[in-house]
Amino acid sequence: MSKPTNVFPQRFGWVGLGAMGFPMASQLLQKLPPSCELFVYDIDSVVLRKFIQANADHPAITMVSSPKEAAEYSDFFISIVPEGSHVKDVYMAPQRGALAANTGGKIFIDCSTIDPGTSLEVGRAVAASHPTNPPRFFDAPVSGGTRGAEKGILTFMVGAAEDDPQFVLLRRIFSCMGTSIYPIGGQSQGLAAKLSNNYLSGMIALATSEAMNLGMRLGIDPKVLSECFKTSSGGSWVNSTVNPVPGVCPDAVTSKGYEGGFKIQLMKKDISLAIQAAKTVDAKLVLADAGLGAYAAATDDPNCRDRDSRVVYRWLGGIEPECT
Repeated sequence: MSKPTNVFPQRFGWVGLGAMGFPMASQLLQKLPPSCELFVYDIDSVVLRKFIQANADHPAITMVSSPKEAAEYSDFFISIVPEGSHVKDVYMAPQRGALAANTGGKIFIDCSTIDPGTSLEVGRAVAASHPTNPPRFFDAPVSGGTRGAEKGILTFMVGAAEDDPQFVLLRRIFSCMGTSIYPIGGQSQGLAAKLSNNYLSGMIALATSEAMNLGMRLGIDPKVLSECFKTSSGGSWVNSTVNPVPGVCPDAVTSKGYEGGFKIQLMKKDISLAIQAAKTVDAKLVLADAGLGAYAAATDDPNCRDRDSRVVYRWLGGIEPECT
């Protein structure tokens, strides 16, 4: 096990400026000490330039040309990309991957939501990349959506024990982007928590969509119904914060044409990953097939694809009141 690190890193590497990565990196940049530098990369050069322009008042940003370069110049490296194959490419791609850099003693964090097996594979590759001064690798997926990322109030689920020598430092850095930092256990346990959470969240959103549609078709005003749920046994974070019915939560993406937020195809992906993980440990998921079927069908619907996952309400044929 590595020795505890009390010295705050001065050089950070960042790979991935998607819907979550962009605001997360911005939050980190705003809250880092002035002496720190950020070396940032994204496969989309347009997004990369947009990030540089959006943070032009922070002179300590350097745009780099590959994950290798981001890792080479940094002491603390963070990645957040859509899928497991992308994570492997970020770290293990010949010549361009992060592990092609001098990795000795560095800390690598992956915040992506991927299958635990791929994360463990990447973790082993990170550890083996510098045998004499092994780097550390932690999975640390996040929850809270794009709004949580923009406000810096994310939840981090960290694949580390609370007594890990590096966890004090991890908590300090993650606190720049989030307010709830949970040490879940060993490597890949952060992902185990995230997949369990997203399975639960997806099923709750689907059930809330069905229940809202049912109540509305029986003549109940959607805001009245949602308020009733809040103090009843059917209450949930989804109902209170991002109710699937347009207009119920005026500031939520569900009241803005479902634009932005957590894309429907990503929910399909995460539920699929949860189902795969469940099979490896013989965990029975009664709702899995029906839930995955709904999200898969909504993903294929041109009126739903690329929109927030709560658009599953639209796919169900839910009544959509006009937002005012």
